Amino acid sequence: MTTPALIPIIVFVAVVVGVWAIFSALSKKDSRVSERLDELKGGKKRSDVDNTLNETGVSSVFRKAAPTLSKALKPKTDLEENALKIKLANAGFTSPNASTIFLAVKLAVAISALVIAGGVGVVLQGFTKDALYTVVIATGAGMFLPGVVLTLMAYSRMQKIFLSLPDALDLLVVCVEAGLGLDAAMRRVTEELEDSAPEICKELGQCNTELQLGRNRREVLHDFGVRTGVDDVKALAAILIQADKFGSSVAQALRVQSDSMRIKRSQLAEEKAAATAVKMIFPLVLFIFPGIFVVLVGPAAIMMIRQLLTT
Repeated sequence: MTTPALIPIIVFVAVVVGVWAIFSALSKKDSRVSERLDELKGGKKRSDVDNTLNETGVSSVFRKAAPTLSKALKPKTDLEENALKIKLANAGFTSPNASTIFLAVKLAVAISALVIAGGVGVVLQGFTKDALYTVVIATGAGMFLPGVVLTLMAYSRMQKIFLSLPDALDLLVVCVEAGLGLDAAMRRVTEELEDSAPEICKELGQCNTELQLGRNRREVLHDFGVRTGVDDVKALAAILIQADKFGSSVAQALRVQSDSMRIKRSQLAEEKAAATAVKMIFPLVLFIFPGIFVVLVGPAAIMMIRQLLTT
């Protein structure tokens, strides 16, 4: 093997070794004494510290490197940061460090795509413009891929909450009309629908936890609507806030919202049923009509060909 052919391989190995060295430096463990001092100074729970100590490998490295990695992509304004937190909450990530971890993942994916595409491009294409284009495209894709995945996760979760909301709302109406308070009714709904609708139950459980900690009910309900990102949940939260503010009947407000949700659900079903005929045109034209055409016209075509051949 000639020297020019070895240059791409040497560059690729050097990049991999450099990345490995950086991660090894970040994953260097502190002594047990310093960890115990940090535990006492920071007031961490012993279980959290034990979970941190049990983390090894990539997860421990990434957890330590996340604050540093996220600084490069940190939002410039508070509006952008709030929008990112809301999007993460819509996808189900409500941890205080969710935005930091997401930005770190975004940068890590971009760096990984850069390293992999750079190594493969240099090895296969050498130091050419095509290799540079490959690196740029792969890095851009790695930068936008976490955002696309987050959007899909948020959309999927919002759809699940929307579909499970009518059942939860009906059960909530029954509980309130049976004499339970709003807090006890939400707790009961969380217990009953935990297996069938875990997303809405998780949100209701968080609302119960915040109410038990003494937080204002209006703020809890407002955050409940914002976290889910579903318009119907926002409307439900607004109705409950108004009922709590003006002292009106919560059961009546829930009954009205439940009836409107049921009507909207039936209208969506009718809309999908009406759109079925249009959607069936494409599979009919592409898959069913050709087969029918062959079955109906095929024998006649064969007979015509035979007649032409005999004459």
